[in-house]
Amino acid sequence: MQTQSNQSRLRDDYTGPFDPDVTLEDFSRDFLSRLAHEFNLIGHLYDRVGQPLVAMKYGPEGFTRSGIEEWQGASPIYSLRMQKTLGFEGDTVETVFKNLQLEVGSPQQFMDFQFRLDEPDYGEFWLTHCGALLDLERNGNDTNLIKLMCHDIEDPTFDATAAATHPRIVMRPFHRPPRIDAENGNGAGRFPHCRWKVYKEDEDVSFEHHPIMYELQKSLLASVPLVEPGVLKEAGGLEDYSGPFDPHLQFEDFSQRALQLIIQENAVQALLLAHSYTRSQTINYGDEVGRRFSERSWVGHARVAVERFQRFLGLDGDDIDTMAKVFQLHPHFYPRTYTDLRVEITGPRSLRISMGDCPALEEGVKHNWFSQLSSEPHPALESIAAHVNPRARCHRASDPGDARLAWDVIIDENNEPLEEPMEMQIARSSAGITFELERRRLPGVIARG
Repeated sequence: MQTQSNQSRLRDDYTGPFDPDVTLEDFSRDFLSRLAHEFNLIGHLYDRVGQPLVAMKYGPEGFTRSGIEEWQGASPIYSLRMQKTLGFEGDTVETVFKNLQLEVGSPQQFMDFQFRLDEPDYGEFWLTHCGALLDLERNGNDTNLIKLMCHDIEDPTFDATAAATHPRIVMRPFHRPPRIDAENGNGAGRFPHCRWKVYKEDEDVSFEHHPIMYELQKSLLASVPLVEPGVLKEAGGLEDYSGPFDPHLQFEDFSQRALQLIIQENAVQALLLAHSYTRSQTINYGDEVGRRFSERSWVGHARVAVERFQRFLGLDGDDIDTMAKVFQLHPHFYPRTYTDLRVEITGPRSLRISMGDCPALEEGVKHNWFSQLSSEPHPALESIAAHVNPRARCHRASDPGDARLAWDVIIDENNEPLEEPMEMQIARSSAGITFELERRRLPGVIARG
């Protein structure tokens, strides 16, 4: 494949006017590596919105069940997708470790996994920074809640992720929180926060995945193709992960083309988690609860993405151009093979967002986010717009044109500023909202190869 000679055409950021035709392909490897980190961490932070809603209503038992079912339903599917996308399909612990380095369940740096692979079917990992644990310690250090997360939820969900690669691969702790000097504790201030061994058991066993996983396997999202990058526009970096395991891998190590695929797969992962979460609430509490929790989690998590984009991607304005860029890059609307989102600026204070016929609007997962869309604006769309400018409002488009659905967003200085929704206030209890990612590669030498 030929490399485009004029690399200067690639964007290192998204300054300047909004471009309705811009795609991931138009950005440099440097920017795409930062965007990949954001999609990766934002996907992880879905639980900082969704699971507190369950805990407040249904207590520790509901929280635990929801966490288990959400991750058991989604992670086996997206693990195999990422393996196929980056060419490292296999049945070894090495394969599992590569998955962990790339998925939203273990976002790079915020959940700072360190690895040691001793042989293809035995290795260990430990966390030098566990953002999820530190959130709980900072917000009351409830050892019972920590045990629910680090024991009751972690055990079955880790094994489900490993079993996607091979049914005999298991993850077992050497030590794990709560970090207290008492029974069931691993010692006050213990570092690293936890340590695990991952290996293939000798006995021939099978792993029974959760029924939600089998449901989601039939979803349109589970098998949706990605937008394939076109001509190679920038040289350097790993085109896939078929080579040896690198315990220090960062997104910066991948090529411009590979990063486009990784970003899209991380978007699929987050949407699968949202689908799985919604199925869990609907199965356990009925249609009304399932739909309400789905809607409220979308309102909150949509806003989490905007907050991080404005803090760390330079999209910190409150004008209509900034708002259009935020909608255009928002992870909830990738891959475009699934959502077909379109963004158009229609005036100095107005834009139109629309969706054409696409798999997202035909998805069979009951009460999923996109099944809630109609000609009337969804609260999640207004949540995105209002985080950019609190005087923005979303309206039904009188004529959607050739789109299936369309909505107009207008900034009106006469509007009272919208208050931040409760779901975003809940999410702020996590340091992940403001967590600043490091650049662990030298500037200008952002990767191997």
